[in-house]
Amino acid sequence: MINIEKTTLNAFDCLYEESELVVYGAPFDGTTSFRPGTRFGPAYIRNDFLGLETYSPYLDMDLREFKLHDSGNVYIPIGNTEKALDNIYDTAKKIVEDGKVPFLLGGEHLVTYPAFRAVYEKYPDIYLLHFDAHTDLRDFFFGEKLSHATVIKRCWDLLGDGRIYQFGIRSGEKSEFAWSDSHTIMERYTISTIKEVVEVLKNKNVYITIDLDVLDPAVVPGTGTPEPGGVGFKELMEAIHMLKDVNIVGMDIVELSPQYDTTGASTAVACKLLRELTLTALKK
Repeated sequence: MINIEKTTLNAFDCLYEESELVVYGAPFDGTTSFRPGTRFGPAYIRNDFLGLETYSPYLDMDLREFKLHDSGNVYIPIGNTEKALDNIYDTAKKIVEDGKVPFLLGGEHLVTYPAFRAVYEKYPDIYLLHFDAHTDLRDFFFGEKLSHATVIKRCWDLLGDGRIYQFGIRSGEKSEFAWSDSHTIMERYTISTIKEVVEVLKNKNVYITIDLDVLDPAVVPGTGTPEPGGVGFKELMEAIHMLKDVNIVGMDIVELSPQYDTTGASTAVACKLLRELTLTALKK
């Protein structure tokens, strides 16, 4: 694995060889089309995670009960999108082939594609659960097939119809919403169907991608493309806890742009979601 900035997350300090879950960062925002800055997300999360308890009273579980490793950030060559994505893929590939659960900290949403592709290659029967304000289903964006606005379409290229579930979606082109009617299972505006989806996918292999702008900007203003009308933190956390009945084989949290929220609240939200999603994935 190629990594830099080896500043370890609190409680993610066991040896790689002994770990069951590995966090890795992708400080990349090379296709951001509005407010840049997600490249700083992983560093802020690592720093502020020191202020978060390792124990979750919601789940009655503690991160210290598990073998967790933080492998640092993937090397991102500025200005070379394809090489950056290759490096993310190579890192995710090693983690998953070593029998560990990869957990990516973005970075803009395009980083999900190489991470997901690596997991998909080991688990071709996988389903994708996508929490976001935006459809991300364009085929091209500013003439590019690889973009934060095309990332879920690229994942669909691998999966095909009926294996992508989208939640909280409230922004996108008319054609994207129309296309989703026949190709993905989309819940617009809310995440209230998650319980039913978990019943359908119970014990199946699942990858989780959470774009923080699924939350209302009143909760997370520190993101590149804030979209009013989002869900609340409690709703999202409860949805995450429901995922204990699926087999989470990979996940990511993306689109934190911490510099747009000087209060630090957005980073605090990302940190808590990191803890709760980690424990949910490992819950037996």
